Amino acid sequence: MNEIETDVVVVGAGPTGLTLAYELALAGVGTLVLEKLPSRNQQVKGGAIHARTAELLESRGLLEAMRNRAFPGPPVGANFALLPVPLDTTAWDTRHPSPIMLPQWEIEEVLEERATALGARVRRDAAVTAVEADDDGVTVTADGGLRVRARYVVACDGGRSTVRKKLGMPFPGRPGTFLAVLADIRLSAVSPLVPRERGHISTLTRRANGYWAMLIPLGDDRYRLTFGHDGGADQAGPTRDTPVGEDEITAALRAVYGEETVLGGVDNSSRFSDATRQVERYRDGRVLFAGDAAHIHPALGAQGLNLGVQDAFNLGWKLAATVQGRAPAGLLDSYHAERHPVAARVLHHTAAQRVLADPDPSEDVAALRDIFIDLMRLPDTNRHLTGLISGLALRYDVPGTHPLAGQRVPDADLRTDAGPTRLSALFGAGHAVLLDVGGVVPADVTLPGRVDLVRAKCATDLGAGALLLRPDGYVCWAADDAEACRAGLLDAVAEHLTTG
Repeated sequence: MNEIETDVVVVGAGPTGLTLAYELALAGVGTLVLEKLPSRNQQVKGGAIHARTAELLESRGLLEAMRNRAFPGPPVGANFALLPVPLDTTAWDTRHPSPIMLPQWEIEEVLEERATALGARVRRDAAVTAVEADDDGVTVTADGGLRVRARYVVACDGGRSTVRKKLGMPFPGRPGTFLAVLADIRLSAVSPLVPRERGHISTLTRRANGYWAMLIPLGDDRYRLTFGHDGGADQAGPTRDTPVGEDEITAALRAVYGEETVLGGVDNSSRFSDATRQVERYRDGRVLFAGDAAHIHPALGAQGLNLGVQDAFNLGWKLAATVQGRAPAGLLDSYHAERHPVAARVLHHTAAQRVLADPDPSEDVAALRDIFIDLMRLPDTNRHLTGLISGLALRYDVPGTHPLAGQRVPDADLRTDAGPTRLSALFGAGHAVLLDVGGVVPADVTLPGRVDLVRAKCATDLGAGALLLRPDGYVCWAADDAEACRAGLLDAVAEHLTTG
């Protein structure tokens, strides 16, 4: 038996697990990622990076490498329930107005390269077989004769999480009512019904001959195909683990896009359902849950990958502070307190989207959809829905009386003594930032490690003279003047960020 020790074991090398591994390694925490697959999975999965996720990735210098791998084509706005009104991010003041589309395995490759460069280790072909937690740590046993003792374990191992099952954690919710297919394909011939360029998702959906389908051009002869049967689940049909055959894809293509549309090849394929579930507690002692191991929902609005990556950005700095003995009381528990409600809201609005996006709506649902489309054209409604889908509306319930507490701050242009920069560039080291834009922070202030003081000028009104920003970019405290800053700053650092 090969026995090793580490600070944190992350189970699962998907986007959530690898983002967390990067965050922990950036903070100097010993991290081992265990992945059951022998190599990176190139099956079709989520690959749309929404605005808030893009902002977080950019703050760590990770976004550009992903953008360079994005699918070609014009920018396309996000959607709500596949309805024909694009979501407009203009009102949210972001530098990333359109989702960035690229394969999920490309995202994983970038994250793994960066995480391992910082010292994180990824061990593949290491399926977890046992998880034993106690007051002092967790022992994880995996294939290959591997036994790991860690101070904490984070389950990022998907909707059918082995860790969650080994610990007997309930995963309440609603089972799926249908199975659909997602596949990356190549077409050797196309009919006039096949879209020639990527556009808003509402223009790429069709329903015909007992099928519903969506075909997204990816460049050259490549397409991303999603399809299912009208009428919900077929009890005699395939199961979630039944391989998707080329004949099945061919039948769907011919039914929806005509006999002239000819399948040239299948690069990868998978099945998904509309099941909705959420674990009751994101922390169980020294075991935590993130990504699909904590929550699953219908694949509408491209929420899954973004929700999981943002789980990791929220958890990473808190877990690192806890491991290193500098976390204020309750900091690690705030991961559940902050992220559980966020996922619950996503489950709530994806349930609503599922009704509105029904490919075979009842007369009543069709009427509701018509009214909802009219409402989406109203600026306030569109802004609200855009905030939900993009993550830009997220505000954590952070203690404090300042109006900015718990909010993100747009990526403003700054001017420091060292020259021009951007707010996002201040977070590359994964530290918290005390941003003084009003000259209100005392000259003699002494801050603990991993809290960086940046004095700058900003042409944009950020809403306060000084902002204390967490490593994930959310305001945990703000002051309007020097008196308020002197009175509350150090207490705020000790309460929200670090004790030393």
